[in-house]
Amino acid sequence: MAVSRADDEARRATNPLFNGNRVRLGLFGLNCDYACTSTTAEGRWELSWPATRAIATLADQAGIEALVPIARWRGFGGVTNFNGACYETYTWAAGLGACTEQTAVFSTSHVPTVHPIMAAKQATTIDHISGGRFALNIVCGWFQTELEMFGAPPMEHDTAYAYAAEWLEVVRKLWMAEDEFDHAGRFFKIQRGFHQPKPIQRPFPPVMNAGASPVGRRFAAQHADMAFINARQGARENYQADIANLRRLAREEFRRELQVWGHAYVVCRPTEREAREYLRYYVHEKGDWQAIENLTRGMGLDEKLPPERLASMQFDFVAGWGGYPLIGTAEQIVDELIALERVGFDGWLLSWLNFPVELQQWIDEIMPLMEQAGLRAPVRPAS
Repeated sequence: MAVSRADDEARRATNPLFNGNRVRLGLFGLNCDYACTSTTAEGRWELSWPATRAIATLADQAGIEALVPIARWRGFGGVTNFNGACYETYTWAAGLGACTEQTAVFSTSHVPTVHPIMAAKQATTIDHISGGRFALNIVCGWFQTELEMFGAPPMEHDTAYAYAAEWLEVVRKLWMAEDEFDHAGRFFKIQRGFHQPKPIQRPFPPVMNAGASPVGRRFAAQHADMAFINARQGARENYQADIANLRRLAREEFRRELQVWGHAYVVCRPTEREAREYLRYYVHEKGDWQAIENLTRGMGLDEKLPPERLASMQFDFVAGWGGYPLIGTAEQIVDELIALERVGFDGWLLSWLNFPVELQQWIDEIMPLMEQAGLRAPVRPAS
């Protein structure tokens, strides 16, 4: 569904996701124990609400645009049971919406686990709590062991996206329709659907999606405001073509514009050598490889990838949930962000091993360099 320019301007007034920064930033995974690093190294993220609130407040004051959780219902075993302890994402977003002033708060929603009427009501409530800063990250669900906990039947890949499209259609009807409505679709039957109040953001809050397959990319092009691409280190020209094709699909078939975001794990040190030594330490010496082997097996990657490719991907999963590596000095990291912006990335979700220490380092050392490079405007004071 296309959003008019007037509606975009209205959302821009409350939601920082639509500000003018060339590179927007977010934090990823704070709602899960260990966050994005499957490691026992000291300084790893230990889940608690006071710690979560402190990091969110720090990010908010620094002008970071987004807080994005991982939707997780059980862990991946190993010595850490990686991500096994986690906060539910709608209530997490509501709590953070109440204690922040500027940043957007996301819920990541596995659509088979929540009815669209409940999702619409929860999202609207968070949008009001946050003053119009809510955003929804839609996930079809891939970890079958989790979905079995809900009694959700397995769905073929393309069917799962058809389900998600109808789920979102119902949610948006509830957000927009002033009168009661009936809906009779393939997956949902709604009689006299009704929803008040409406979200602050009109016509509806923004949506993110990380579809990677052709069907998933088409879903993102048609429905999402932000497409999340799982970028990994490699030839940047490949991403440039991929991003251009995705934007072309959105414009030509659906008359829509969308942002493109990636996820990166960060290791910044005074020298590149120190950064890479620390990365090797917390991945090779302290990494919970068993948990990641369970994860990649659950994704079916063991059968799809050659051994050397699988090992490289597992390294990145231990280091930072399979993200793009931003490794080196502050200057090197900003140079890399400049290059990634040139190929088409609008934003990055960031993770670190030691969130309190390394986020503060990012704010003190890297964000000023991003401002000097023209990637970001100086932070406006909170009201």
